[in-house]
Amino acid sequence: MAKTSAGLILYRIRQGRPEFLLVHPGGPFFQKKDNGAWSIPKGEVGPSEDLLAAAQREFREELGLEPQGPFLPLEPIRQKSGKRVHAWAFEGDCDPSRIHSNTFTLEWPPRSGRFVEFPEIDRAEFFDLETALQKVMPAQRPLLEQLAARLGFAP
Repeated sequence: MAKTSAGLILYRIRQGRPEFLLVHPGGPFFQKKDNGAWSIPKGEVGPSEDLLAAAQREFREELGLEPQGPFLPLEPIRQKSGKRVHAWAFEGDCDPSRIHSNTFTLEWPPRSGRFVEFPEIDRAEFFDLETALQKVMPAQRPLLEQLAARLGFAP
């Protein structure tokens, strides 16, 4: 059965245009990847966990920030892996240089017997719509396009 993820998109309006907060995955696999590698802050939903509560938890874990609603629900998407992603948007602001992500441990290099701790998110940044659509992983583009349209800024 396909997994389910939930996430939040923090957006702000600057000079009359929307900007979207995206996160870059930490660890060695995405270290040199940029366009198409960024994501909305999201994560897997527990078996009996409420979707919005899971999205808020993931936002706190990945960014070290407390999300403040109201939350605007977006239509879910399905990623290539089959994973279904539920997302909500909310307006706010933060200093992306001050994020504090949770970590994970990985054997690195592979089969080395050495385990290294990496941040789940190594950086976050606000992007205008055009740039965000280039940076975000392709399967998540519809979430940004949907939000932009709801805000009155068609891509």
